[in-house]
Order: sequence, then structure tokens, then C-alpha cells
Amino acid sequence: MGEEVKVFGFWASPYSHRVELALSLKGVPYEYIEEDILKNKSDLLLKYNPIHKKIPVFLHKGKPIVESIVILEYIEETWKANPILPQNLYDKAIDRFWIKFIDDKCLPAIRKATFSPENERETAVEEACECLRTLESALNGKRFFGGDAIGMVDIAANFLTIWLRTIQEATGLEVLSVEKFPDLFKWTDDFISCSVVKESLPPTDKLLSFVKASLSQ
Repeated sequence: MGEEVKVFGFWASPYSHRVELALSLKGVPYEYIEEDILKNKSDLLLKYNPIHKKIPVFLHKGKPIVESIVILEYIEETWKANPILPQNLYDKAIDRFWIKFIDDKCLPAIRKATFSPENERETAVEEACECLRTLESALNGKRFFGGDAIGMVDIAANFLTIWLRTIQEATGLEVLSVEKFPDLFKWTDDFISCSVVKESLPPTDKLLSFVKASLSQ
């Protein structure tokens, strides 16, 4: 399909990275538009996402779609080549369960562990580890959650790679480590080693500076 595709995103956001990665895996050309979401959101962003006023915004044929997982579903249904969800309906439902688990359980638990007061941090870290322990079970010996190739669950879990590693480096927090979660940690290495992923990741030094500045505010 040769229709115009645009992605409004932010360089440090794992959510807009999800959309870019899905498009790259499917070989769909797109125009990327960087948004200054911290200080100066564009009129177009506010127009296309008036409810949440957030990135990512996906524009196809002039029609906007928001929320990264909703966008991934749309991309999967629109461009059939290189599927990122299983074709079997049961397997597809299971993948959707894990995607929801990542967004509803894992990411909030990690945020809580990162920003909890010192006297609550140990409990918050254990809660985050319990979520990761459950997620790790979904790998079940596979290289990726999607099997031998990156799928939508892997894309949804992208925050657990350089973003979480950077947060851990900036805060001294230890949630995900090779000692605690060997299979999940190996998955992070395999994921970021894929050329299509590596090419789209933000620079680690720049991301570290951004995280440190965000935490100090």
C-alpha cells in the first residue's frame, strides 16, 4: 500500500518506538514527526489526539489513530505481510492477554518501584519482580515471545530493554537482572541485538541524561 503514513512521536518514548518498530518489521514506509511533548505540543498533535493529547499518533490516509497497542492492531490488520500476531485464533488471544498484562501490570509496577518513597521501595520492587516472574514464564524456552521472530508481545515489552536498564542505571534500582530473570534478561539482549530494533533505539547516553533529568524534577 502506498498511502501516506505518518507517526507523531517522541524520541525517548517506548510507546512511539512500538509503532515505528512494527512499521519497520513490516516494511511500511512512513514519515516520522518529532513532538516536543514536554514543552510545546504541536497544534496537529492536539488536533489528532484531543482527548489524551499524547503521543504516539498514527496517521493513515489522513485519519488519526491513538494508543500504541490500538495502532499496532491496526497496522497488523492493514499490512498483512510479516505478521506480528499468530494466525491461530487461540494463540492470538493468548498473545493479546500477555500484551494487556504488560501494559496493565508490569509497566505500572515498574513505575511504582521507580518512584516509591524509600520506605516503600522494597515492597514495590518485589511487586514488580513478581510481575516479571510471571511474564518470564510466557517465554517458555522460546527466543522471543513470538517464537523465532519478533511479534507484538515482544514489541509491547520493549520498555524492559534499554529503557528499564537506563532507569536502573540512573537510580541504582535492581528489578531486572540476569541473576533474577535469566530467560527474560536473555530475551532483552536478543531483542536489542536484532538489526531492525537496534536501528530504531534512542542513543543510550542521551536517554540516560534524559532519565536523570526527569528524575531530578
